[in-house]
Amino acid sequence: MWILATLVSVLACLLIVHFLKQLWSHKNYPPGPLRLPLIGSIWRIIPNFSEDILIKLAKEYGNMYTIWAGPLSVVVFSGFEAVKESMVKHSEYFDERPMTPFYEDLGEKRGIGLSNGHTWKQQRKFGLITLRKLGLGKKGIEHKIEEEAHQLVETLAREKGQPLDPSSAITNSVTNVICSLTFGQRFTLEDEEFIKLRDALWNILQFTMTFFQLLYDTLPWLMKHLPGPHKKAFASLDFILSVARKEIEKHKTHRAMHEPQDFIDYYLLQIEKNKKDPNSTYNEENLSQCIFDLFIAGTETTTHTLLWALVLMANHPDIQEKVQKEIDEVLGSSQSFSYEDWKKLPYTSAVIHEIQRFKYILLFGIPRQCAKDVNIMGFLIPKGTIVIPDFRSVLFESKHWATPWEFNPNNFLDKEGKFVEKEEFLPFGAGARECLGEQLAKIEVFIFFISLLRSFTFKPPEGVKKISEDPVVRIVTPPHHYKVCAIPRSSGS
Repeated sequence: MWILATLVSVLACLLIVHFLKQLWSHKNYPPGPLRLPLIGSIWRIIPNFSEDILIKLAKEYGNMYTIWAGPLSVVVFSGFEAVKESMVKHSEYFDERPMTPFYEDLGEKRGIGLSNGHTWKQQRKFGLITLRKLGLGKKGIEHKIEEEAHQLVETLAREKGQPLDPSSAITNSVTNVICSLTFGQRFTLEDEEFIKLRDALWNILQFTMTFFQLLYDTLPWLMKHLPGPHKKAFASLDFILSVARKEIEKHKTHRAMHEPQDFIDYYLLQIEKNKKDPNSTYNEENLSQCIFDLFIAGTETTTHTLLWALVLMANHPDIQEKVQKEIDEVLGSSQSFSYEDWKKLPYTSAVIHEIQRFKYILLFGIPRQCAKDVNIMGFLIPKGTIVIPDFRSVLFESKHWATPWEFNPNNFLDKEGKFVEKEEFLPFGAGARECLGEQLAKIEVFIFFISLLRSFTFKPPEGVKKISEDPVVRIVTPPHHYKVCAIPRSSGS
C-alpha cells in the first residue's frame, strides 16, 4: 500500500514540476486569467460565456492577453489598435490557420480556408482572380442574386402578411447564389440533394467552437473511436465533398461545349494549364475543398446578416420607414437597380453597415496561427501560437463609435447625412486572411435588403412588442428562431 502511495506522490510531484516548468517557459506571454492544470483558463470563460466574454476579459487584462484552452495557449488581440498592429501591420506573421486535429481532419490542409503556405497562396490567388472573372462587382453575378431575391420576395408574399419564420426561405436563396457561382446552376427548393447540402453545412457550423470540438482537439486518438456530434460533422463534410465531386465530373464531361461559366469550369481549366508544373497545387482534391470553403463562408454568414436585418427593421419602425422613403424617392417604381446604387442611398447604406456592425455574425475573428516568432506590443509571440483577432471588440469600441451598444445608423453618417466610410468597420476581417467573399457578401446583402424593403414592411406578430435581439452564442451568432409579419407594400414590386 505504501508503495502505491509513494508512486502516486512521485507522479503528482512530477506533474507539478512539469506544470511549473510550462508556466516558466511561457512567462513572457501576455497576461491573462490564471492557468490551472489540465483545464487551463477556460474556467473563467465557460461559466460566464456570452457574446462579449472576450471584451470583458480585455477590460481586465488589456488589449493583448492570453487564455489557455487546456494545454493550448491562445493570444487575443482586442480593440482596433491591437488588431491593426497585428493583423495589418504584421500580417505576414499571422497568415496561417492553426492546424488543430479537428481543422486538420476537416480540411486536410487543402483548399483556401484551412490550408497554409504554398497551397493557401495559390488557392487564394486563384479564388480572388476567378471571382472577379465571374463578374463580382459587375452585372454578371448581380443578375443571379436578383433572381434569388425575386424568388425570396415571392415566397414571403405567399404568406399574405401572416407571421412567418423567414430562416428557411432566406437560407435557400443565399445557398442558391453559391450554387450558381460554383456549379453554374440553381436548385429547386424541393430538390432532395439541395436540402441535404443545406443541412450538412448547418451540421458542421453547429459543431465548430463547441466543447466537443475542444474535446476532439485534446483527445483526437480517443474521439475518433467514440460516437458523438463529431461523427455527424464529418459525415456532413463527406456528403458536401461528394456533391462537389459529382459536379466536377459533370463539368469534365461537358466543359468542351462552352466557355468557362462558373468556378468549377475555371478551376478545371487551371488544372489543365498547370499539369506540367511540379509545384502546382491545382488538382481535383483542392477544387473539392475550395467548393466546400465557398459554401461554408458564403451561406450562413450572409443568411444570418439578413435575418438580423429583418429583426432590427421590425423592432425599429422609424428607421425602416426612413429606409423605404429613401428607396422610393431614389429608385422610384423602376424594378431595375444595381449595387452601384448604394452611393445614391446614404441612409440605407448606413443602416446596412450598422446592421453588420451591431449584429456582427461571428463570436470573434476566425483563429490564426503565428507563422514565425514576432515581437509585438512588448511581447514575444512564438511561432505556432494560436491567435484570435477579436473583431467584435473593434466594432463595439466606444472611442470609435458614438453609440456602440445601440443600433444607430448615425454611426455611419456625418452631420449633413452623407455616408461615412470608417476604418474601424471590420466585419469581414483584416490582413492576409481577410474574407475572400467580402465583395460578394456586400452585393448580396444590398440587393436582398433593397428588394425586401421595397416589397414589404416588417412588423412583429400581433401581441409581440419586440422580437428578441439576443443571439444564439456560438462561433456564428444568429438570432433565435423568430416569426415576423411581412406586410406587402402598395409601392413595392
